[in-house]
Amino acid sequence: MKIGLYFGTYNPIHVGHLIIANHMADNSELDEVWLVVSPQNPLKNKATLLEDFHRLALVNVAVENNNKLKASNIEFDLPQPSYTIDTLTYIQEKHPEHSFSIIMGEDNLRTLHKWKNYEQILTNYIIYVYPRALTQQELLDQSSNKEAPFKDHPKVKMTNAPVMKISASFIRTAIKEKKDVRYLLSDPVHKYVSEMHFYEK
Repeated sequence: MKIGLYFGTYNPIHVGHLIIANHMADNSELDEVWLVVSPQNPLKNKATLLEDFHRLALVNVAVENNNKLKASNIEFDLPQPSYTIDTLTYIQEKHPEHSFSIIMGEDNLRTLHKWKNYEQILTNYIIYVYPRALTQQELLDQSSNKEAPFKDHPKVKMTNAPVMKISASFIRTAIKEKKDVRYLLSDPVHKYVSEMHFYEK
């Protein structure tokens, strides 16, 4: 099968993530999209980050009724910090029956040249890119013709996925301020987050 890997912290997973993942599963050559939950980086502040197993559980309940979407904890077994090329090598060895691609936002494509062994990624893997709402700096770069350097690369597939401007940090802040986030999270995720009182402090 052709599997698209959609990496994220998913803290928490929200409807924006699910819309992108489902769009890729339905409107590309991919058979499935695996939402790869990134483990806590020991070098980063984890004050607002839920435990790995809670974030994985949230992704599991978010996708449980969609047979094209799967939650993956593949990076939990890898050394930290985890680099995408190492994850790709590991997952291909673990699942030789599948071919893997990467799903990323246009903002990540702009910085791909800074990734570890990015040339190897471009040579061996298709990258599906979804549009992101641009920051002021990105708008300035675009107006001065500073395009993402790999936009025209044969392995890069630019998609017309919906532009989402929902952020997990906005949702966490809203919960802390006792605001209603029910329409930003799928029903099972909202139920889980509410029952566990996540992000309230």
